[in-house]
Amino acid sequence: MSDIYLQPSEIHTHQHHTKGKLIGQKPPLKPKEVWSIRALLQLNEKVRDLALFNVAIDSKLRSCDLVALRVSDVAVAGSVRERTVIVQQKTGHPVQFELTEQTREAVQAWIRVRSLDTSEYLFPSRIHRLPHLSTRQYARIVNQWVASIGLDPHKYGTHSLRRTKAAQIYKKTGNLRAVQLLLGHTKLESTVRYLGIEVDDALRISEQVEL
Repeated sequence: MSDIYLQPSEIHTHQHHTKGKLIGQKPPLKPKEVWSIRALLQLNEKVRDLALFNVAIDSKLRSCDLVALRVSDVAVAGSVRERTVIVQQKTGHPVQFELTEQTREAVQAWIRVRSLDTSEYLFPSRIHRLPHLSTRQYARIVNQWVASIGLDPHKYGTHSLRRTKAAQIYKKTGNLRAVQLLLGHTKLESTVRYLGIEVDDALRISEQVEL
């Protein structure tokens, strides 16, 4: 249990916080904000962006891994997988993620519209010299999504999408170890920092665990 819940000794390393709350992180999107962006993309028939947005939320991948996904990473024999695993560029370690039904449908629609082959990148760049969407292009797209629902794009970024589902999982379960695995972090304290967890909240959870 000790590796699942935050221990007090782990809290004071590499952190900058005010009154127990971490600062400087891009906040995750709230559920209603996710729904709003998704609804707008559907309404405007943005097939690629809907697939990209849904995969970003479900996969919790870093932007460098997200934009480099190939069709074969998420689909086999013309069918989109419910779960898949990729090797992270930053750590070299594998990380598994699920694709919900609405994400599978969005990805299937995008593959069909673009007539993508299994060996191709899932999100090809519209700039001819680039094989796939760049992280800079992706960041600009995220800014557009955020701005479209009235949020300040300067306060959000690609990491907001990576953190969104992870933050909800932590909020519902308090299980940092599970979130660590889903984010592909090698150290638990990285997960604590990344989620922007309120230190007081983490301590309270730790205090409730008796060994």
